[in-house]
Amino acid sequence: MDMKSVKLEKVTVNVGMGESTDRLKKAKVIIEKLSGKTAALTQARRRVQAFGIRKGDTIGAKVTLRGEDATEFLKKAFDAVEYKMNKRSIDNHGNFAFGVKEYIDFPGAKYDPTIGIIGFDVCGTMVRPGKRVTVRRRLRSTIRSRHRVTPDETADFLVKNFKVNFYE
Repeated sequence: MDMKSVKLEKVTVNVGMGESTDRLKKAKVIIEKLSGKTAALTQARRRVQAFGIRKGDTIGAKVTLRGEDATEFLKKAFDAVEYKMNKRSIDNHGNFAFGVKEYIDFPGAKYDPTIGIIGFDVCGTMVRPGKRVTVRRRLRSTIRSRHRVTPDETADFLVKNFKVNFYE
């Protein structure tokens, strides 16, 4: 095993509604249909008075995919955005995120008039072998900066495995 190789750890699919209404239930159903997994509801971490959100309010839904499920979902998600992604969508730790404006752009999704048009976010987390030492309980340690995933390595990974085109 090459310790410098980069791999996809997980893909998180998120939809935020800002309120706990019937639309949130419909959005949860959509991401469950698209991913094939059960979605978890997310709560607000803090109060945002301008939007009328209190701490603990249910405001969104998310699904975390790993392994082969994550790879298959990511292929379809890149197809929905026509394999284009902004270079600035990759952070300094090598993770990336992009949005799909309408769920009907996703391959295999059919429009449901009772739901309407809802978009969602796709976030990918990239790691190298040895990352576990930073999160384990016993004998936790740090990894050096040269072992962390860089944005360029993530871009190369996405171009090679998913044929993504980057723009500025």
